[in-house]
Amino acid sequence: MSNTYSEVWDLDVFFEGGSASPEFAAHLKAAGAEIEQFKKEVESWQPADHKSEGSRLESLVGMFDKAARKVRQAGAFVSCLHAQNTNDKKAGQLKAAVTELSASLQTALTIFDQKLSGFSDSVWSELVQEGLLQELRFVLTERRERAAERLSEKEESVINALSVDGYHGWGQMYDLLVGNTKIKYNGESLSVGQAANKLSNADRSVRKEVFAQWEKAWGENEEAFAKTLNHLAGFRLNVYKLRGWEDVLKEPLDINRMKKETLEAMWEVISDNKEPFVQFLDRKAKLLGLEKLSWYDLDAPIGSTESKMSYQEGADFIVNNFEQFGKENADFARMAFENNWIEAEDRPGKAPGGFHTFFPESSQSRIFMTYSGTPSNVSTLAHELGHGFHTYAMRDLHLLNRNYAMNVAETASTFAEMIVSDASVKNAKTKEEKLSLLEDKIQRSVALLMNIHSRFLFETKFYEERKEGVVTTERLGELMKNAQTEAYGGALDEYHPLFWASKLHFFITGVPFYNFPYTFGYLFSLGIYALAQEEGKGYEEKYIALLKDSASMTVEDLAQKHLNVDLTKKEFWEKAVRMCVEDVEEFIALTEE
Repeated sequence: MSNTYSEVWDLDVFFEGGSASPEFAAHLKAAGAEIEQFKKEVESWQPADHKSEGSRLESLVGMFDKAARKVRQAGAFVSCLHAQNTNDKKAGQLKAAVTELSASLQTALTIFDQKLSGFSDSVWSELVQEGLLQELRFVLTERRERAAERLSEKEESVINALSVDGYHGWGQMYDLLVGNTKIKYNGESLSVGQAANKLSNADRSVRKEVFAQWEKAWGENEEAFAKTLNHLAGFRLNVYKLRGWEDVLKEPLDINRMKKETLEAMWEVISDNKEPFVQFLDRKAKLLGLEKLSWYDLDAPIGSTESKMSYQEGADFIVNNFEQFGKENADFARMAFENNWIEAEDRPGKAPGGFHTFFPESSQSRIFMTYSGTPSNVSTLAHELGHGFHTYAMRDLHLLNRNYAMNVAETASTFAEMIVSDASVKNAKTKEEKLSLLEDKIQRSVALLMNIHSRFLFETKFYEERKEGVVTTERLGELMKNAQTEAYGGALDEYHPLFWASKLHFFITGVPFYNFPYTFGYLFSLGIYALAQEEGKGYEEKYIALLKDSASMTVEDLAQKHLNVDLTKKEFWEKAVRMCVEDVEEFIALTEE
């Protein structure tokens, strides 16, 4: 048995005193000064179309690096403050201050990128031949090409400036509305996170009642949510229109460094393989004594043995199983537990969900979640530790080479989750426990191949309709229900038409279409996991090499180089989905009467 790990993280090591920290106030000031300095230098830079500009370019990249580290450090700290206590008003103000800093860094970067696009192709290819610039060739060339597809420096700066109180302002409005949303149950007033946890209660009457109150709570503010969603999409669409971008998927695909053919191949394979998952949902309904499942039954546990693990046991289980695969991953997880990098305490006032964030100036991670001992909590913890390991694997790279896109951001997290959930199923002591754990594992496939699919279907339809004008709350509900019916293959009795309001992912301003990258990452990761199982411990070195490359090439090139597969073809996706289907087949066989 290891030491007793704290369930509360340590933030004082960064800035003492939480949101009232004078040290943090000084840090924000310093970040502002670094950004100003970078901006001034970028604005005064008049690059000659000549390779002698190399050293100036290197020094500007160095200045950006310093400013970006400060801003990210601040962003990570503020997101931790807000998550650990949603009533921390000061943290909300600080979040706005950091958003402003990010926007002003973004403005300076926009000017920088525009200047990069001024170099002729021949001079550019000479510039990125050596030293730091060669190391950053992919990402700088990408910035240069993206700049060429945007509006003028001045127009893009105006958009950035207006987005602080416009676009991002609406995103913050959503956070505020959610923070104030309370779900009444049993005389208690639950936060969104606490209520969501009750939807996996073994007692159907509890789930049904909580869900009814859940729908009611989101419904009370649906006009405000609809307004927020419409304005976010409207802002985005107007910017696209000004830039001459027709396809709403252009930006998300660019951000994820992937081709449309890849996305289409993936969804096509998923659509072709719904049947086994519909069978699983039907079988689950039978086991629960129901004709058909409703939305609030999706997370219902099977059987009466709810295997619980204390935080301590969960931590040891994760570290031991990471060890089976490779030393580095296990050592990283152990370090996170021992150094209080994780906020897991189950208490009121915390934000819902879980996340990982990185403090670049301190080279440390922090993980946020609410741990109550369920198998799904253990998976979430492993998942977030996977994110942490990904950043850790890249710790020696230049900051610009660490900006992996969201679709590969899920690679290490899903991989870590698979190690733990496979181990749980194998270690099950009884048939009932095995079923329960297998079901938990299949739930993940259902979430990523059905739930996320419904989000993608909803969002693509919503954006098409938003081009024609504001979409009403009634219509949003219809679009959501249609998308869910299609994505779940009609397997459910009752859907969640207000899901568009309750799901943060539709309101995130940093990244558009914050949904398909999860499914991509899940299936991509399964492909890697299959290789790791074949090769055993020796694979860790290759795995780390893949993670290190994950921010400096397209996903198609990454897959070609490290996995020797073509992502635009269906074969890879079929293999990955097949792994999910095998779990379903095992489940069906185990539950035959």
